[in-house]
Amino acid sequence: MHTESDPTCPPDAGWYHDRRYRVFKQAKAEIGHLLGYFEARHSHNGHTVQTETGQEVINFSGYDYLSLSRHPEVQKATLDAVARFGSSAGASRLVSGETPLHQALERRIAEFLGVERALSFVSGHGANVTTIGFLFGKNDLIVHDAYIHNSVLEGIKLSGAERRSFNHNDIQDLEEKLKQTRHFKHVLVVVEGVYSMDGDAPDLRAIVALKAKYDFVLMVDEAHSLGTVGETGRGIAELYRVPPEAIDILMGTLSKSLVSCGGYIAGRRDLIDFLQYNCPGFVFSTGLPPANAAAALAALDIIDREPALVEELQDKARYFLDQAHAAGLDTGTAGGTPVFPIYLDQHAAILACNALREGGVNAFPIIYPAVSRSAARIRFFLNRAHSHAQIDKTIRLLSSYLSTLSDPGLAA
Repeated sequence: MHTESDPTCPPDAGWYHDRRYRVFKQAKAEIGHLLGYFEARHSHNGHTVQTETGQEVINFSGYDYLSLSRHPEVQKATLDAVARFGSSAGASRLVSGETPLHQALERRIAEFLGVERALSFVSGHGANVTTIGFLFGKNDLIVHDAYIHNSVLEGIKLSGAERRSFNHNDIQDLEEKLKQTRHFKHVLVVVEGVYSMDGDAPDLRAIVALKAKYDFVLMVDEAHSLGTVGETGRGIAELYRVPPEAIDILMGTLSKSLVSCGGYIAGRRDLIDFLQYNCPGFVFSTGLPPANAAAALAALDIIDREPALVEELQDKARYFLDQAHAAGLDTGTAGGTPVFPIYLDQHAAILACNALREGGVNAFPIIYPAVSRSAARIRFFLNRAHSHAQIDKTIRLLSSYLSTLSDPGLAA
């Protein structure tokens, strides 16, 4: 038996009738075939990728910021870990999933960041969800930047805490929200080190200054700032010359600059000890595969030993921003990071991405419902190995295509 509205829909599958599903179906029908989502690549996800047809294209859709995924030391460490420990940790680390690689990685993360301890998780998204969901509850308040990542929002839902957002990177609005927090048991403020949709960073020094006045817990999601900002890639605390211990909960991922997979929480020893024995997403998950721990550990050693890699990435990012501005492209508030949005209307963003693909450039649009229809953009992730010539070609292709659009306002 099928419903009248959708003959393919079983009558007991209520989620088929959910508004979110209807929006998804409509969007997929309208534009899904144009965008190349889930298209298999046939090479590593670096500054170039190889398509199914064997064509090599310039790639701005990968997170390998420092070009380490094919570094010989990373590859050797990964293979050695598989040979010694197998392909899986095989159990929760609380029982028999622990290996020396897990311990070495966590010590190295803590040393690199300048904090007491760190704990690795099998998922960056999951690290945020389970940590926030575990540490906070219904008598607490969580205040977050309006542009915060989905993983933080899901963690807040799980916690049951009251949620309030402040305007993006608006310290004055954050303080206004903090003035109304006295009746809550605990208050958490969450920001990102680099906002992956916008390519900007918060004023960490100003946020830390508010801590002395309003006594809240500060959490920073450094998924896109570890290895990319700060003089040696140590993230936003280094960028703003703020003592790392001023941030109560440092979260990051292993899947960007550390070219692996997973996440971590870092901070005080007592916090990590509490999470290690109690946090559901850690205790009840099989440990990080040893190969992933080994890859991240090797990458972190390389970054620590060769800070010039970070400087080179930052130079490429400045070059991309300068060229985009020279071409009259709207990059919003991006700057000082390797993430760049080019803002367009939704229709133009989709068509421009396809024009780039035809010209040998891989970049994807961010469109509704991920962002509002008025905030559509093409997002570019810079990689240390991108050449000036590749950046020039990309900006030239994009500018050339936008100039052909009938509405000249779209090229602004």
